[in-house]
Amino acid sequence: MPAIWGRVPQQNKNFTGRKDLLDKLRADLMTETTAAVLPHALHGLGGVGKTQLAMEYAHRFRREYDLVWWIPADQPMLVKSSLAGLAREMKLPSAVSAGIEDAAEAVLDALRRGEPYGRWLLVFDNADDPEQINDIIPRGPGHVLITSRNHSWQGVVDTVTVDVFLREESKEFLLRRVRRGLSEEQADRLADALGDLPLALEQAGAFQVESGMSVDEYLRLLREQTTRLLGINKASDYPLSMTAAWALSVAQLRGKSPEAVELLRCCAFFGPEPIPRDVFEPLPEPFAAQSRMADLFADSIRVSGAVRELGRYALVRIDSESRTLQVHRLVQALLRDELDDPERAAFRREVHLLLAAAAAPYEADDTQSWPRYSGLLGHVAPADVASSHDPRIRSFALNIVRYLYSSGDFLSARSLVERFIERWRADSGEDDRHVLSAHRHQAIVVRELGEIQESFDLNRRVLERMRHVLGEDDGETLLLTNSHGADLRFRGDFQAALEHDKESLRRHEAVFGPSHRRTLRAMNNLALDYLLLGDYATALELQSRTFTLQKRSGSSKQNVLASWNGLARLLRLNGEYRQACDIGEDAYEYGVQELGREHPWTLRTAKDLSIAKRRAGYIEEALELARSTYDLQERIFEEVDHPDTLAAALCLANAQRAYGETGAALELLEDMTTRYPRMYGDDHPFKYGCDTNLALLLRVNGQAERARDMDARALNGFDGRLTRDHHFSLTCAINLASDLAALGDAEAASELGEDTLARLRALLGESHPLTLAAAANHVIDLRTVGDAEAADTLLADTLERYVGVLGPEHPDAVASREGRRLDFDFDPPVL
Repeated sequence: MPAIWGRVPQQNKNFTGRKDLLDKLRADLMTETTAAVLPHALHGLGGVGKTQLAMEYAHRFRREYDLVWWIPADQPMLVKSSLAGLAREMKLPSAVSAGIEDAAEAVLDALRRGEPYGRWLLVFDNADDPEQINDIIPRGPGHVLITSRNHSWQGVVDTVTVDVFLREESKEFLLRRVRRGLSEEQADRLADALGDLPLALEQAGAFQVESGMSVDEYLRLLREQTTRLLGINKASDYPLSMTAAWALSVAQLRGKSPEAVELLRCCAFFGPEPIPRDVFEPLPEPFAAQSRMADLFADSIRVSGAVRELGRYALVRIDSESRTLQVHRLVQALLRDELDDPERAAFRREVHLLLAAAAAPYEADDTQSWPRYSGLLGHVAPADVASSHDPRIRSFALNIVRYLYSSGDFLSARSLVERFIERWRADSGEDDRHVLSAHRHQAIVVRELGEIQESFDLNRRVLERMRHVLGEDDGETLLLTNSHGADLRFRGDFQAALEHDKESLRRHEAVFGPSHRRTLRAMNNLALDYLLLGDYATALELQSRTFTLQKRSGSSKQNVLASWNGLARLLRLNGEYRQACDIGEDAYEYGVQELGREHPWTLRTAKDLSIAKRRAGYIEEALELARSTYDLQERIFEEVDHPDTLAAALCLANAQRAYGETGAALELLEDMTTRYPRMYGDDHPFKYGCDTNLALLLRVNGQAERARDMDARALNGFDGRLTRDHHFSLTCAINLASDLAALGDAEAASELGEDTLARLRALLGESHPLTLAAAANHVIDLRTVGDAEAADTLLADTLERYVGVLGPEHPDAVASREGRRLDFDFDPPVL
């Protein structure tokens, strides 16, 4: 078996013939002379056996490959999801950690390069829209098979036409399928009547096995059925032989097991992708009260019997390994066409209830729920979930959107939610509750895609409508209220975010109570606001309380880790570096164990732990962790213009500088200073923070004049956005004083240093490490301007405080004793 064998349907034990096609396909794939083997498309009408041929190829030649993966390709969302599922198998960042979009891109890149596997086979099944998925199909050393009814592939890839069986293949198939009571002459007559169409032959063979009807009687009924069907004017892409064979099988089954026919009709309104067997579980209330098939679903024995009957008549394909069943798209179309409009609506509603009930117990942003949502995703569009007016079905639809963006597939989430908004707005109006909720999800996706202003404008408008339509204290209004605080933080409006989130927390506590998970999320956001404004004592008290309540109340693992990491970060910002390392280590181990090393919150925790280690003086450990974190982030997000990747890059550059790799740090930061404005804008505190870090490295690398100019602009920007009495501003002021000193302007350096030291003492206290760094640098400037007595007094006090706070051997304490200047850098927190 290949090292990786995934999602390939079970081999058809009745597969017959096609030797020439299989041999030609194998020969064509193996004789390609180009470095990247061209994809091959198996093209033909519905029912000719394209998928069966691809399945047989995969099974027959599996030993020639190291990796074989099957991809349903009806919908681009499914292609990405399936490729993302391959990431973990290839030891790449999984969809759980990287998100669907980035995990899929990592897989495609690895396949194109042939690393770690050069002998691979991907099968894109039912890829009927070349324009949508051609760019997703990898060109590389491996092989790609495509099955499709769309002749347009002929202009894109090498195509192999799949036609009906040769007559000898038809006879061989029927004789194998119907092992008793069928002569070669009778098989020939059946094959002739059915036009040698493989799917029709499969239906007829199953019918013969189950009914025991004579061939003459079957042919008589087939002729009568054909005559009837000719008068109905069936669509041209439904082969008449298939239609007639299918109708006989359903008629026979109707007399034997009417509930199996009901289940089959229900399956016709799912997508053509595999249907999770668990969907047909007993329906809970209130779903059961709305279902006409609830009694059947409530009896697992009856359901299993109906599924087995459908399998015996070859009306569904049952895969016991994946616990799914699947109905051919042609059979689905025929089933739908025989129903009138009210019946179609009734069965479509049945599918909506089954999908919603299957997802109801599972949180869409819980990584453990993602396999469940992945199995349901392919049926949302074919079942026309968007057409439902039922609040429960619309809530399910929005949970699918939430699953998509939580797992990182932001583009699919945006496309789907915009489709829902358009349909629901037309059906129910702009002020419908679910339309407003859909806009909330839309804004989250837009913000995650880096369109900060658009998210802000959308949320502000929708929040105003929600307050008017739903009320201030409605649950949906409060969810958007909490989300809008993030818009303000992303814009750098930290004070506005604080006032907004204070009111949000007050309302959450009044509506949900002080320990509800939604209240705790609001509390966590408020702690972040205090952090961003430099009120670390208040932030630490609030974050500690949030963390304790989240662990006690059973919040999600992601929320617990986010709060745990927030606690470690605030300890570090309060100058308690060693304790921040201890708490950060515990949080990081929890993240690795519970969520995985590549989960976004585990990576954020790793980044903050690296900063704490650097501040505590464990420079080599900090650099190693910063490098591995950045490498993972860069691999997960191919485009580095993502907040987490930008923050990881700054962390790495700061660690490189501390370790002495100033050239590498400068190169990385010069790149980042072009990317930060693209993400946040030209007047954002984080942009100024990045500039501060670059200025520090410019001075270290001998460009003090350029450093001074950059720090002066950054400090002016900080003053305008945050005031001078802010941690970020004062960090920049420390570095600007060092720039001035390096340029020989000791008076200006001393004056700025004295003002900065006084402000830091008032803001953070006399013993905070940043205050001590400002004091140590001011000692040097005092000596330079000739005030040795003041310098000696300040140095003695500073060294004494260093002993009590960081210890005498901490790098900052050593540098102070030796009369070397200290530099402080900027590390952006997660917003």
